[in-house]
Amino acid sequence: MLPLSILLLLSALVLFWVAARRRKAAGLPAGRIIYADTGSWGPVEEPLYDSALGLTGRPDYIVQQGEQWIPVEVKSSRVTEAPYDAHIYQLAAYCLLVQRAYGQRPPYGILHYPNRTFAIDYTPEMESALLELLSEMRAQERRKEVSRSHEIAARCRGCGFRSICDQKLKGS
Repeated sequence: MLPLSILLLLSALVLFWVAARRRKAAGLPAGRIIYADTGSWGPVEEPLYDSALGLTGRPDYIVQQGEQWIPVEVKSSRVTEAPYDAHIYQLAAYCLLVQRAYGQRPPYGILHYPNRTFAIDYTPEMESALLELLSEMRAQERRKEVSRSHEIAARCRGCGFRSICDQKLKGS
């Protein structure tokens, strides 16, 4: 009986060690994972949705730390100095959706890149900037004609409007 107990104890320690390494590799803070959109932890969660804004999103994780709910977005590309603005606004949108869905305003969200992790404060100023950006995007959607905003052929190749666009770049 003693050898079986020792084997079970060692197995439990190895499993805890593997779980801690996976959590660290995913950039997850301490706390209970209450939402995961990766598919590797179980069934994929329903997206978060705000009907008033017409905003939908799926953070990779939401971690509960006491009364706080922290969205975590894991990126596959490396970053040099600072997170990309588009990623910051994506994370801010997840913070807003978490607040609307769960009634808890996240104090921050986490952007995890393979080489760095950033905690991004979700301040009232960040929320205002996000709402202003969303309003501007909605206004652009209502325009009959929108000019291309880049010079990157790869973006044109991946665009859902490529087949009907009269501004696509050569080589795309």
